[in-house]
Amino acid sequence: MSTLKGRLTDGLYGLGWSAVKTLPEPAAARLFRTIADQAWKRRGKSVLRLESNLARVVPDASPGRLAELSRAGMRSYMRYWMESFRLPTWSPERIREGIDVKDAHLLTEGLDAGKGVILALPHLGNWDHAGAWVTTHLKVPFTTVAERLEPATLYDRFVAYREGLGMEVLPHSGGAAFGTLARRLRAGGLVCLVADRDLSASGVEVSFFGATARMPAGPALLAQQTGALLLPVTLWYDGTPVMGARVHPAVEVPEEGTRTEKTSAMTQALADAFAGGIAEHPEDWHMLQRLWLDDLDPRGEPT
Repeated sequence: MSTLKGRLTDGLYGLGWSAVKTLPEPAAARLFRTIADQAWKRRGKSVLRLESNLARVVPDASPGRLAELSRAGMRSYMRYWMESFRLPTWSPERIREGIDVKDAHLLTEGLDAGKGVILALPHLGNWDHAGAWVTTHLKVPFTTVAERLEPATLYDRFVAYREGLGMEVLPHSGGAAFGTLARRLRAGGLVCLVADRDLSASGVEVSFFGATARMPAGPALLAQQTGALLLPVTLWYDGTPVMGARVHPAVEVPEEGTRTEKTSAMTQALADAFAGGIAEHPEDWHMLQRLWLDDLDPRGEPT
């Protein structure tokens, strides 16, 4: 990213966190819905990629239906940003009342057992709101990982934002982050990871909506090495100010097989849980990037 573009991007995010939170919520919602609709009408690269990804999720959709889904998808994506800019000003009551968590007992019982819990989520709904619910309602701190962004000042903004919500944020730096996550889990802690895309060489190949994609090995490896419970979570919007959430049954470590085989089976189980939530609420899956291997260039890199 060029220096000028980086400064501009950082400045825009800074404006979002400083200005959007001062707007009345209905006005902020209208503003971001307008931004979403304008972006959708321009048919830029991100919108076309979103529509292409949604065509995998809803293969029998007509062109008109895909267009409706991608428009709803951009509105959902912009709702995520609107809420994220405003989250630091929300009271604990607003955070709690803005999400309806189904089967939360799977999480609380896992934490009570003292073995550590890993929550793995796809890019559905607003995962920052879900995290804030954990820290304010359950009053449980947790550790997560953030990809390093450019410029560094933008990464620092995201870290400060999430730390302000009660999260411990580690840079995505390979073994160092993994070791810290493992220590937190062995101490009975909670780790939350967004885990539906990994195009690195360490990504695990899974079958996802009928084609091959790569997802991170980290959640499965952490569960194997620490004995922590691995719980998939899916999120969605339902047309109201309240976001829905579901904690899915634990992904078990297979009794037999090599570490690679166990990791593959567990990551596939995560992918299946994610696919179920995405299929039910495709417009809330904020995947505006390439994901499936046959959408990559011959070297396996995004284009």
